[in-house]
Amino acid sequence: MPSVLIVDDSVVARSTVARALSQVPGLEVLRPVPSGELALQRCATRPPDVVVLDVEMPGLGGLATLELLRELTPETKVIVFSGHTSAGAEVTLEALARGAADVVAKPVDGRLSESSLAELVGKIRGLTEREPAAALIPHRRASTGAGPIDALVVGVSTGGPNALMELVPQLPGDLPVPVLIVQHMPPLFTGLLAERLDKRSELQVREGVHGAPVRPGEVWIAPGDRHMRVRAAGREQQLLLDDGPQENSCRPAVDVLFRSAAACYGSRLLAVVMTGMGQDGLRGAEQIVAGGGQVLAQDEATSVVWGMPGAIVRGGLADRVLPLGELAQEIRRRVTRRADRAPEGEA
Repeated sequence: MPSVLIVDDSVVARSTVARALSQVPGLEVLRPVPSGELALQRCATRPPDVVVLDVEMPGLGGLATLELLRELTPETKVIVFSGHTSAGAEVTLEALARGAADVVAKPVDGRLSESSLAELVGKIRGLTEREPAAALIPHRRASTGAGPIDALVVGVSTGGPNALMELVPQLPGDLPVPVLIVQHMPPLFTGLLAERLDKRSELQVREGVHGAPVRPGEVWIAPGDRHMRVRAAGREQQLLLDDGPQENSCRPAVDVLFRSAAACYGSRLLAVVMTGMGQDGLRGAEQIVAGGGQVLAQDEATSVVWGMPGAIVRGGLADRVLPLGELAQEIRRRVTRRADRAPEGEA
């Protein structure tokens, strides 16, 4: 039974969350604490499986508490509370960069909605439950991956900001294909993530804009709470954003992007599915493979949660299963053959 510790200086917030979680079967909710100092004392004697941490606290701040928790009990997963402002999102994104596993919106006025509670419980269970060993046996499809590539699509969720911070800066500035990314994050976060990646990368990284042309050497990240698609528009491709229904309880959803890219690029598409809980991207990857495209999956050892890439592997859709540190090299190898293999006169 996963144990959960709530750390928040607001008595209303910590009591509200602790009371709500205590009603959920299969969770052990430890007595909440109001400060980082007390959280470290509690974790030193009995490390919980998950800490839900407010990152904006007086005294020992949330970021300092997070770093000390990671040193004290590295097996404990930390979910951070996000404020509802740009400043709160910036601090939360920094917490993710320092090792927090995921983020949830902090209750407003002490109220935790049903949907927010379900999201928090889902994240706790996703971070603590493991698949039966038999289900983790990888099944790989036989593919040479020899065809030319015109676009790269990426799906990622829990653990994604850090994974993208490692992957994207390793891609060269003269990458001959566009990169389209769905990272499950709320509004505000995706724009800030794009800014951080842009500063650290040779490629231009931006948050998706409706109607924007899709060109080589550019990286687009789907905005929080908007689906992002790609479609052919004459001789070029362009982005489409919409507020359609959630898929896999997500908006943006990886499946939405993958399906549209499969229809647009066919066999000249490379997809990468990285760390994240759930199975978003599985159905879209099926369509990519059916159209002759290629799919790479991050391995379990380097994933914070192996739900999304694990579903790809178990479905027999992965051309290769690679550690995070080797994905960029494999992407470069596959896309740079584009110029060598494409027929003369073909873009």
